[in-house]
Amino acid sequence: MVPVNWLIHDYRESDLAAVVHLIDTTAELGQESVFSLAECIGALTSRQPAVVAVHQGAPIGAALACVAGERAWVMRIAIAPAWRGRGLASALLVELERRLVAARVGRIAYVLPEEELVGEGLLNAGYTRQPAVAYFEKVEPLHGPAANLLEDLGGSFLPGDLWGRVAGMEAEKDLIERRVVLPLAQPERAARHGVRPPRAITLFGPPGTGKTTFARAIASRLGWPFVELLPSRLADEGNLAAALRSAFARIAELERVLVFIDEVEEIAPVRAEPAQPGGMHGVTNELLKLIPRFREGDERLLVCATNSIRSLDPAFLRPGRFDYLIPIGTPDKAARAAIWSRYTDGRTDVDVSVLVAASDLFTPADIEHAARIAAQTAFERDLGDRDPLRTPGAGTEDYLEAIAQCRPTVTPAMTDQFDADITAHARF
Repeated sequence: MVPVNWLIHDYRESDLAAVVHLIDTTAELGQESVFSLAECIGALTSRQPAVVAVHQGAPIGAALACVAGERAWVMRIAIAPAWRGRGLASALLVELERRLVAARVGRIAYVLPEEELVGEGLLNAGYTRQPAVAYFEKVEPLHGPAANLLEDLGGSFLPGDLWGRVAGMEAEKDLIERRVVLPLAQPERAARHGVRPPRAITLFGPPGTGKTTFARAIASRLGWPFVELLPSRLADEGNLAAALRSAFARIAELERVLVFIDEVEEIAPVRAEPAQPGGMHGVTNELLKLIPRFREGDERLLVCATNSIRSLDPAFLRPGRFDYLIPIGTPDKAARAAIWSRYTDGRTDVDVSVLVAASDLFTPADIEHAARIAAQTAFERDLGDRDPLRTPGAGTEDYLEAIAQCRPTVTPAMTDQFDADITAHARF
């Protein structure tokens, strides 16, 4: 859990005075809106969607919208001056968007009175500037039957900031950005250079290294719906091969989609010869037939993940089915430093270099677990210590004690196997 300096909750009636004060006092600070203060107050009192950020119990930011049919208008994002430039505006917008999407809003629009800094932030958040005076609009697709289909598949649209929240792992992130994301996001430019966007990739590496995180971040970055197929859940339907076939048939009805299969070795293991009765031979064969059909769509991406790429059937991994086989390993020192800096919130009294040295072989998941333990320690200490001069939050010793309590997911033997797998299987 990444520590933050604020909490965001739905607007409450008791927030009215503070939110109105924020809107009124920030109007001249580059936080303008085409909606008047009276209109904003009217939206708040009529219970239109709104969220409020608080720090130590005091409101420091707010975002509010009004809904008209399938379109929502972001009326105002107001941030206290001391909190500008710290990511709060983006956090408020993300939370407001979640409420709007849940209300089946199809388009989210933000009208600015003139060019101002918030426009750049809207572009980064997935909005498209329309040919009007700084009129920004964001399309939330899949409503009606398509939305119901996505819901039946257990899929969803993910928050738009997941790619930016991937801490560390910059080498892997850069590779995936160049090979996977950009050709899919800019297919016409890719086509001019003879680049065919990938349709299927496999991420492999030790457990806990962030393969699922990367899959979700790719969907977030592209703005595509994310559907995860769980082999164990499909197996519950009785006939795994038939369940796979049915799932892919329904997925084909979606205009665009990222499909994720974790622990794919469960349904595509090395096939025994001759085939064993009741074995996985038929399931693997079915998946091998489904992938070429899936690849026919222009805005589709299949992402498979495995902890043991050597356990996968060789026919499953050949270039005609998977474009890239990308290794995702444990973070190096620079990556661990970036991850620790994020969890320690950049505090100068925490020696990140010491934490990096003490967490060799830690995966991002291991670091998150250790950070959670340290945060809990600091919280429990605060409950019994009301010293106002004590700096809140965990210190270096808290993190070191938490690291000592954790057992790394990855062992040296696993890293040796991973290095051998890179040599034998990686393709990017």
